[in-house]
Amino acid sequence: MNRRHLLLLGGLTPAFSLVACGKGKPSIAPLKSDARVLALGDSLTAGYGASPEQAWPSVLAQLTGWQIDNQGVNGDTSAGALERLQALLAANSYDAILVGIGGNDMLRGVSQQATRENVAAIVRAALAKTKYVALIATPAPDALRATVGSLSDAGFYKEVASVEKVLLVPDVYANVLSDAALRSDRIHANAQGYAVIAQKLADQFKAAGWR
Repeated sequence: MNRRHLLLLGGLTPAFSLVACGKGKPSIAPLKSDARVLALGDSLTAGYGASPEQAWPSVLAQLTGWQIDNQGVNGDTSAGALERLQALLAANSYDAILVGIGGNDMLRGVSQQATRENVAAIVRAALAKTKYVALIATPAPDALRATVGSLSDAGFYKEVASVEKVLLVPDVYANVLSDAALRSDRIHANAQGYAVIAQKLADQFKAAGWR
């Protein structure tokens, strides 16, 4: 890959840019095997629709060896997560922070600008504590697209990840929630779905050099 091509990919994080091109090695060092990781999110992080041990943070911990603090709260919004994060960061030290929030904002009609600003603020607060910050994109609610299996991520996640220079984890929630066999209801995964989410996250973190 020449320098011009790298410049065109400037919106991606350095670690992920090289992996996405299929050349070179990630420029970020792997997390330690027993890293302490915060999973901040809503019901998809909490594991609604399955048992706590089947939530994707629990399964991801088994796959990676990381100690994952599941701070998913059913019904939480980006504003609520931002408020909770301050206390979590004050009380704990984390090697990495995974952010998956915004679905309830979209379901409740919160303005996209407000959600984007909250998510960006969450990411910046996380970056102040660690360079290992990942933004897990949530699909825009669309009953028709869900029915035909073609959900897609809301666009502001890519924008925030690009501006704040953090790892974007795209299409994971969207792909799982597009498959009726992996859902417990219209907007949540089931145990099998959360297992798929965990594996997809583990694969993307490995590609980005985190593992």
